[in-house]
Amino acid sequence: MALRRHIPILAALIAVPALQMALSAADATYYLTQVTMAIYSCLTVVGLSLLMGCAGQVSLGQAGFFAAGGYLAAFLTTHDLAPMADARFVRALDAMSLLVQRETLYGAKVTHLSPWPAFAAAVAIAGVIALLIGLPVIRLRGHYLAMATLGFGIIVYRVVLGTPAFGEADGISDVPPFRLFAGLEVNGRAPFRVQNYYIACAATLLVMVLASNLMRSRMGRALRAIHEDEEAARSLGIDVARAKLSVFVLSALLAAIGGALTAHYNGSIGPSSASAMRSVRYVAIVAAGGMANLWGTLLTGLILTFLSLRGVFGSFDDAVFGLVLIVTMMFAPGGLLRLPSRPAWLRRKADAAGAP
Repeated sequence: MALRRHIPILAALIAVPALQMALSAADATYYLTQVTMAIYSCLTVVGLSLLMGCAGQVSLGQAGFFAAGGYLAAFLTTHDLAPMADARFVRALDAMSLLVQRETLYGAKVTHLSPWPAFAAAVAIAGVIALLIGLPVIRLRGHYLAMATLGFGIIVYRVVLGTPAFGEADGISDVPPFRLFAGLEVNGRAPFRVQNYYIACAATLLVMVLASNLMRSRMGRALRAIHEDEEAARSLGIDVARAKLSVFVLSALLAAIGGALTAHYNGSIGPSSASAMRSVRYVAIVAAGGMANLWGTLLTGLILTFLSLRGVFGSFDDAVFGLVLIVTMMFAPGGLLRLPSRPAWLRRKADAAGAP
């Protein structure tokens, strides 16, 4: 059992370098750009898989948290603080060596927050937003929760679209690379393709290990009990509200991390990242992957997102994700990787015909 548990991780450790070496041998490393973006996007769907698959809570606001993390990280690392150099908080940041100076694409010198504290602040703020939203709405059930989170996503979309500080329809560009350590940095330029591919894979595998351990922990068992029957879980002494709120915030944090890393990797972020259709895509990927099947969700997310980024679906991109959601619900409610012998609606029809 213990060995079987580690098979997906071992398979990933083999597949990751194998894919990179195959693309390098074929002189097609440019594919790694879309693969890396798809991997960062999967951080969001893994968090949603925990929320939907474990706790049974449907959220249509995941794109809002993704955009919150990305926009906040982009804003904090591009907003020029030089005009406020005499302000007390700016002097304090400078004294703690949290400010950096650089030259923009247009040759202007700007002073802004370093990517590390900006990243931490962006993720923390997104977590606080999730907490404030989760406190009232997490007590809702079914489509009421989905509608409430959809409303949050729409609010985020309209805020980033109409706020001059966030670039309005143009978004935020010239986001600097995120320098990590030992010469590693989140940077989308061609010389950094292979490096960033492995950075994204390492971050995602770490999240997958933690998420898998969470599902097998006492907290994971409590969330599955809540998914099955909230009243029964409450009668067993499980703090239902606290458990649901915890996984809701965790899901938002993973989305914010994915958004912040994507903003640094792309060097920009736009309002489309917060659109309602983007949230529907995440739900479609989780459904196709198998709800609580974390590795299935990861694999499905990688494939569908990569194809979308490569423009395979063309102008029918959104329609394809909608079709995936419909087909999955009709023919494979357990996920496309767990196809049943007969579609669910045919089984129900057969059961009805055989009923007395």
